[in-house]
Amino acid sequence: MNVIELLAYLQVQHDETTARAGELRDQIEHLTAALAEAEARLADLTTTQQVIAELAPAGDEPEPPETTTAYQAIVNAFNEHPGRAFRARELHELLGMPTHEAAVNITRSRLGRLVRQGFLTQPGRGRYQKWT
Repeated sequence: MNVIELLAYLQVQHDETTARAGELRDQIEHLTAALAEAEARLADLTTTQQVIAELAPAGDEPEPPETTTAYQAIVNAFNEHPGRAFRARELHELLGMPTHEAAVNITRSRLGRLVRQGFLTQPGRGRYQKWT
């Protein structure tokens, strides 16, 4: 490949990269507008919820039953035992959850996500503990 061919190749690469950058800018513009719309909708829904809560008579309707997600149950278990490190299977036994391998693997995934989010630490392989 001679210098002229190399320069032509570099120009093609430059043109393709410029076009791709333009496409990405367009996507960013579109996503920014969509995000603004979603945030405005969230603000409207929050305001509506607050207005309804203020206008609704207090105490006339029973509270809906609490629903505990698996994540909430896991975090609650760690909050109740802040110094203890658990294995996923031990956590299942403590919470009365099924201990078959598929269910435990799902919890391992959830525990990993909680570690990445900073709620838990991993003091040893396969062991999880509340971040202190």
